[in-house]
Amino acid sequence: MPILGRRPHPSTEPEQEPGRVPRAGTVLKRIVVALLALAGLAVFGAVLAKLTLTPVPEAAGDATGNVEPGASLRFYLDRPSVKAALVQVGGNLALMMPLGVILPVLSRRLRGPIRLALVVGLFSLSIEVAQGAFVVGRAFDADDVLLNAAGAVLAYLLVGRRLARWLRPASQPSAA
Repeated sequence: MPILGRRPHPSTEPEQEPGRVPRAGTVLKRIVVALLALAGLAVFGAVLAKLTLTPVPEAAGDATGNVEPGASLRFYLDRPSVKAALVQVGGNLALMMPLGVILPVLSRRLRGPIRLALVVGLFSLSIEVAQGAFVVGRAFDADDVLLNAAGAVLAYLLVGRRLARWLRPASQPSAA
């Protein structure tokens, strides 16, 4: 029976009866998907650490923090250099996009743009705090947190949602 007029999502696998063990092929598929997603997460983490937590000594005097949402966006968008704006804004949008695909595959609880935005936003916030406090030539920027979360949600809406449902469909309740 649909809840609030919504039909349940069709599953690519047959419905299972309660207490029934999944088929070996289904279990193997889930294991492979989980291992690939974890490997992708490890590679993503290594690249992310290199991009965000590497000191930039030549920029030590130029790095200034931003705690006002929108301030650095206005700064980049008001400049005549479109390339600098695209690199800064596009780079921060793209930085957390892999999480918008990987996290919903790993956990059904992270399916949904609001939950995903909160988790990625908190993760990005922790990186920004670490940059501002410990990394030479880097500074905290509130706009980076917003752009990172928006990028993850965008990737989720474009790819992650469909991929997660295809690889790990939600279990359907049996009609009794």
